[in-house]
Amino acid sequence: MLKAINEAAEFIQSKTSIQPEIGIILGTGLGGLVKEIEVIDEIPYESIPHFPVSTVESHKGKLILGRLGGKTVVAMQGRFHYYEGYSMQEVTFPVRVMKILGIQRLFVSNASGGVNPDFEVGEIMIINDHINLMPAHPLIGKNIDELGPRFPDMSEPYDTEMIELAQKIAGENDIKVSTGVYLGLTGPTLETPAEYKYVRVIGADAVGMSTVPEVIVARHMEVPTFAISIITDLGVPGKIKKVSVQDVINVASRQEPKMTLIMKELISRI
Repeated sequence: MLKAINEAAEFIQSKTSIQPEIGIILGTGLGGLVKEIEVIDEIPYESIPHFPVSTVESHKGKLILGRLGGKTVVAMQGRFHYYEGYSMQEVTFPVRVMKILGIQRLFVSNASGGVNPDFEVGEIMIINDHINLMPAHPLIGKNIDELGPRFPDMSEPYDTEMIELAQKIAGENDIKVSTGVYLGLTGPTLETPAEYKYVRVIGADAVGMSTVPEVIVARHMEVPTFAISIITDLGVPGKIKKVSVQDVINVASRQEPKMTLIMKELISRI
């Protein structure tokens, strides 16, 4: 695995002069941040050795390298999910590669279903913790000591200083944000009413199909992480409605400019 990671990183380095400080993973309907990047190079996933290829229609499959907020960045325009049939090691492979490329921080976005009864559709939630209910774990197997310890600490999965700064930025720009716990399930089905209730009972504010594996791997490599979620539908009793992928994309796209502003400003200030 380490050989594959290094080969992918070496290929990317051969295609760009950018040495990224910041890694970015963009979620469903949240690719607009790319428009704010001063793009220097674009590399299709299929050209990168050992890289998975996104199979979700709403996820473009390109690695974007450039500048944002005065920092050099590498952004994944399209992420990978366990439900696509990839192993957890494949889902998180790009995070490993970004670390080898030199990132010092990771920024993650996603669209999720809200189970907190105080939430509304379109709510912007800064993730301050997560619950992993995915059936596989990205660190199962032989540990690669060069990348991180066998038993990584997860007492601060999401960087508290970046959370506080993001809240300050949101306040300065009159953007309402909440903080909460994100729970990861595999999908690809959305949850049943009973599952939504269960998710809430065990302590989550939102539920989705991504983010948790990437954050675990980032923390394994001691990369401070910031994650933000847009609540695109509600799993609250009495408010549950039929939802399509297009519905999710539409809500995420409407709120995406606010999320972009927070992330761009946060990147510029750290």
